Amino acid sequence: MKVSVIGAGVMGLASARVLAQRGHAVTVYEQFELNHKRGSSHGTSRIFRMSYDEEHWILLAQRAYELWRELEQESGRTLLELDGLVDVRPDPATRVAALAAARVEVEDLTPEQVRDRFGFAYDDVERLVYTREAGIALAEAALEAFAESARGAGAEILERTRVDSLADVPGDRVVVTAGGWAPKLLEPVGYSLEARPTRETTLYFAGGPMPSLIDELGTQFYALTAPGVGIKVGQHRGGLDTDPDEDDREPNPRVVEAVREWVARRLPDIDADPVRVETCIYTNVDDERFVCERSGRYVVGSACSGHGFKFAPAVGELLAAQVDA
Repeated sequence: MKVSVIGAGVMGLASARVLAQRGHAVTVYEQFELNHKRGSSHGTSRIFRMSYDEEHWILLAQRAYELWRELEQESGRTLLELDGLVDVRPDPATRVAALAAARVEVEDLTPEQVRDRFGFAYDDVERLVYTREAGIALAEAALEAFAESARGAGAEILERTRVDSLADVPGDRVVVTAGGWAPKLLEPVGYSLEARPTRETTLYFAGGPMPSLIDELGTQFYALTAPGVGIKVGQHRGGLDTDPDEDDREPNPRVVEAVREWVARRLPDIDADPVRVETCIYTNVDDERFVCERSGRYVVGSACSGHGFKFAPAVGELLAAQVDA
């Protein structure tokens, strides 16, 4: 089939790669340039983890892990750096049970052990969970690897080619992986994507490599290594509603201050003055699920609610299966 893919973020490129490898004639339309900073896929790194409460997320992460390693072999690039993940929750029992059922190795740690090993300060909880099969995905390298592989399989990637009307896009199937732009694009063709784009603020601090950290004691914060920059920290889903067509990428001062206070409290060995601040877009649905379904000739691959990057190669498979269905 002739397949058009709208959006060349990580999900679009992952889907284009699989579709081209399966023999489809694939054209990717990207309104900006590859690895631009207007959407959801840019930056140095993203958390990779299998640490979820629900089996379906763990299984999807395990499949994604296999596919990341395959892409590493194909591309000759390092795409995952696994230095582990510390989970901080009021009660980690459900997560520990889910991970154990999926045969993911977990380690119970005391606050003292976490402070001694990693420098994280959590004297207000009794136990923390450490998973070794976690760390970061190297985002820029991943985008380059997916694009190279898709092109190598025959896909055409058209940069600076904006699509304003899906009805005008050629193809037997049209895969919509347009992130925050997807709701507006899909509405005129009769698909109501109940997703809310928000502009999220991310801060970078000086520091060396460390395990990733997810703090769910109330408002969720995360921290991870950002190679070449330092430590990347954010408040998950802390942003405000946004129109992605408005080129307003100013950081949210409320989030900046909340993150600085969190760093000062939880990462006391790190200077709480950021060295860089940037923004990205989340495309959210209420229960943080992914939208991955077909409606006529359209296959919808947005939204990912701010936690999709790690799953990209597996989501690419899922979207390709929708095309072939």
